[in-house]
Amino acid sequence: MKAIGVDLGGTNIKAAVVDKEKGIIEQVTTPTQANLGRDHLLDRIAETAKDLKKDHEIIGIGMGLPGMVSKDQTTVNNPPNLPGWESVNAAEEITSRTNIPCKIENDANIAALGSMHFGIGQRFDSFIMITLGTGVGGGIIYERSLFKGTEGMAGELGHVIIDYHGPLSNSVTRGTVEAYLGQRFLSRFATDLISQNPSNPLYKKFANNFDKLEPVDLTNAAKQGNELAIEILAKSGQRLGYAIINYVHMMDIRKFVVSGGVSKAGDFLFEPAKEIVRKHMMEPFKKGFELVYEDLGNDSALLGAAGLAFDSFS
Repeated sequence: MKAIGVDLGGTNIKAAVVDKEKGIIEQVTTPTQANLGRDHLLDRIAETAKDLKKDHEIIGIGMGLPGMVSKDQTTVNNPPNLPGWESVNAAEEITSRTNIPCKIENDANIAALGSMHFGIGQRFDSFIMITLGTGVGGGIIYERSLFKGTEGMAGELGHVIIDYHGPLSNSVTRGTVEAYLGQRFLSRFATDLISQNPSNPLYKKFANNFDKLEPVDLTNAAKQGNELAIEILAKSGQRLGYAIINYVHMMDIRKFVVSGGVSKAGDFLFEPAKEIVRKHMMEPFKKGFELVYEDLGNDSALLGAAGLAFDSFS
């Protein structure tokens, strides 16, 4: 069984033919050209899919993209970096151009589906995916299905508030999970602490341009024994732990899968999170708790998009 997975980003359209057993068997990338308008972009997606279909029997198309997606997985509202897409039934638009059934989904939910079908999430009937990238997103898998909520918008894990006096991020209020664990917000937090420690090697490396400081630099410094980097990642990990407690107490789901660039800090992030969980989560919820890393990497979006098609059309 084969499906086409599409990852629609602001810069590139990535698409692949995915076999349900073998994974990605053919893959292409083409510039998005979103500035040329909605119809031009939909045409480009459709042409890419039709080219991939030529040599394969395809059951459907799944597409991941930024923005809020309707419960029936057809319509996206106000996706960032896609001008003219205020409310678009993208599934119908693609199907009409390709004669292939299509469903769409928010890109963070797509990551959860990728893990469920092809990654470490295969181990779990229910789990919560946390994506630690530029921002913080997530997806909720409940009994091997994506939990969408009443209007389709469930899973905005990065906007959960853990300190209403905390820093700002892309959320409408202060102190959300994203404000501590989103890539650029973590870098901002790190810059503040490093600036107070001019003798630290990280200060000497980035003092002239802190804009270049990335979480991977903290991870590399921590591996070399830099105590300030270890402290910064530990504090971020503690915030992750408090967020996880909120999610567990709310959903009674005890398995957590974490992905994204920030998560590559590994145990420098995860062990402080687990320690907070051990100390502060209500005792009955601790049974069966797991926190694991997803290493599907750049393939996760395409695999998850194809997984959406498998779920919808097989």
